[in-house]
Amino acid sequence: MLVVDKPGGIATQAPPGIDSLESRIKAFLKQRDNKPGKVYLGVPHRLDRPSSGAMVFAKHSRAARRLAEQFEGRMVQKTYLAVVAGEVFPDQSTWSDHLRKIPDVAHAEIVAADHPEGRQAALHYEVVGRIAAPQATVLKIKLETGRMHQVRVQASSRGHPLWGDAQYGSDIPFG
Repeated sequence: MLVVDKPGGIATQAPPGIDSLESRIKAFLKQRDNKPGKVYLGVPHRLDRPSSGAMVFAKHSRAARRLAEQFEGRMVQKTYLAVVAGEVFPDQSTWSDHLRKIPDVAHAEIVAADHPEGRQAALHYEVVGRIAAPQATVLKIKLETGRMHQVRVQASSRGHPLWGDAQYGSDIPFG
């Protein structure tokens, strides 16, 4: 397996011909190992394009299967740091909502608990810092579930979009 520090602004995966972290790693392994033909790379989890952080990749199918089982069994603990607009109170809490992916669009939204496409989404946060100007809060987040754009949607719906996340309402650039 490989652990790679994903930079923000690049997709984890993309269709052929479009830049992605997956295609970059495959090209690197092909060149480094002087490998003819296709390079296998398993992707057991993803990070959204704007996000940065450590990612795990599998170099063969057996490792991919084992890693996928660990993610599915919640044996892997992931912690996120997010800079969000405004002051978040209380200093520790849980956000629980129902989310749905909007069909044919790379976007998710909060829906009523009885919505047929809604899926439970919960995260736990802790304030680890505050920024004075422009006013922001740094959150340490642990996901209980892993829905599409979960952190981004749940924070934005409470008036705290992630810095730099124009898709979900931020007007503050990041980086």
